[in-house]
Amino acid sequence: MELDPLLLSRLQFAFVVSFHAIFPVFSIGLASYLAVLNGLFYRTGNPAWERLAMFWAKVFAVVFAMGVVSGIVMSFQFGTNWSNFSFAASNFLGPLLSYEVVTAFFLEATFLGVLLFGRHKVPQGVHLFASIMVAVGTFISAFWILAANSWMQTPVGTELIDGRFHVTSWSEAIFNPSFGYRFAHMVLASFLTGGFVVAGVSAWYLLIGRDAEANRKAFSMCLWLLLVLAPTQAVVGDFHGLNTLEHQPTKVAAMEGNWETQSHTPLLLFAWPDQDAQGNLVEFGIPGLASLILTHHVGGEVPGISEVPPSEQPPVWMVFWSFRLMVALGVAMIGVALAGLWLRVKGRLYDQRGFLQLMRVMSVSPFLAVLAGWFVTEIGRAPWLVYGVMDQAEALTPSLSGWMALTTLVGYIAVYAIVFWAGFYYLTRVVRQGMLPDLEPHDDEVERPARPLSAAHVPFEDASNQPGRS
Repeated sequence: MELDPLLLSRLQFAFVVSFHAIFPVFSIGLASYLAVLNGLFYRTGNPAWERLAMFWAKVFAVVFAMGVVSGIVMSFQFGTNWSNFSFAASNFLGPLLSYEVVTAFFLEATFLGVLLFGRHKVPQGVHLFASIMVAVGTFISAFWILAANSWMQTPVGTELIDGRFHVTSWSEAIFNPSFGYRFAHMVLASFLTGGFVVAGVSAWYLLIGRDAEANRKAFSMCLWLLLVLAPTQAVVGDFHGLNTLEHQPTKVAAMEGNWETQSHTPLLLFAWPDQDAQGNLVEFGIPGLASLILTHHVGGEVPGISEVPPSEQPPVWMVFWSFRLMVALGVAMIGVALAGLWLRVKGRLYDQRGFLQLMRVMSVSPFLAVLAGWFVTEIGRAPWLVYGVMDQAEALTPSLSGWMALTTLVGYIAVYAIVFWAGFYYLTRVVRQGMLPDLEPHDDEVERPARPLSAAHVPFEDASNQPGRS
């Protein structure tokens, strides 16, 4: 049986990246939240802020470790599955990834231990500074990764000579046309992810009556954050869409399910794209609204997918529905934030059990939105790896067979399933234990920890005799 190594390699990288992406997007937002909590405790001395900081530092330790473990294999895949691309883009991507290590990883490695294990061992101001530096390190890491990926979306500042990209302008290549929009969009997504998770966990604690003072503070500040950031993300997303329309019109056409270039383009609420027929079998939309959103004119012209040959078209139905899932979740986030404001005005923010349960459910929404947005970005670029310059087939390792790609794909799925189960189980144990400062180990009781997961101070095995309330 013949297996397509290109398809399997795409599936393999998509699986690994999708699994990995949910951890950095959470840890970026959570690192900033920890810096804020430590700053509030430093300024006010209120022990509620310290309890919150100690608890969420445990969660951060687990999430950070999961992100490191799940992301290691991505760099290997560039060599095993996409060696032609690695060779061609090494002059640009090699230095960028090195800059990430030097400027972000070294910074995080220097201060992570102080953040996780230095409380009550170093001056409070030093501990606060360490938490700020870890948060800054996560932003620097996101900067370099998104600069590299954005260059693949909108390649400028380089030229392809004899099969290799040579940098003609580092500033143009790094600060490429799509970078600013994508970086802002991802940073806001990280803050929204952290905000919804913290709000969801705090809502659960309020439902079961655990540490009401601290969790009211956390719940309240997260809802203020979401009230500002959820609408802001919609605005940034609109600018991002306009930028994509300029540089990747086929991707936008797939997002809208628009096959023919036309004016007064409807915004399709539902459609079933058929790539073979080069059209939609069924569609229902609002006339002129897509033109208004994309061009800011009801009669504006929106490009069609058929402007490019079928061989250069992305899988339309995946891009179309992923985009709608992302937008629907974004609208839901705005609605929840507004509902929180209404309950706050009514004085029922902390005792409306239905809303608290809703916030628990919504804690998973930013992860789904991030994955949906990532699918739109990466699948919508297909079949190009470096947009308009190098396609995925040209980037594939020549000697890679379908069976080799399938074997490694199955292996990754099996290993990641175990890793994800263990990490999720451990996170739920940390959350169930809650804010228990009395369980914090002392120097005379335990050895000094040497790895991030040790900061959780929660045994992996079941321990039902642990106290359930703080």
